[in-house]
Amino acid sequence: MEKDYTKLKADFGNHVRKLRDSKKYSLRKVASKCDLDDSNISKIENGKYNVQLSTIIELAKGLDEHPSKLLDYDFGKELTDYPRDGAKY
Repeated sequence: MEKDYTKLKADFGNHVRKLRDSKKYSLRKVASKCDLDDSNISKIENGKYNVQLSTIIELAKGLDEHPSKLLDYDFGKELTDYPRDGAKY
């Protein structure tokens, strides 16, 4: 069964954009500080890219943040908004 992570990707992307904007960093500046190009960062911010752990690490480098900061945001109204495999949160 394929899962739809559209909302999760959009929420994560919005958080990344807010972090970048708060530092007044351009996409190019973030890209120059990490191993991602600005077009992929844009895709992440627009919820079009399913990130892997290595991508989170690279984004954190580009944003001068600890990787945990990238996951430190409100995941929506309830975690039930996201797909689950029967795990309890």
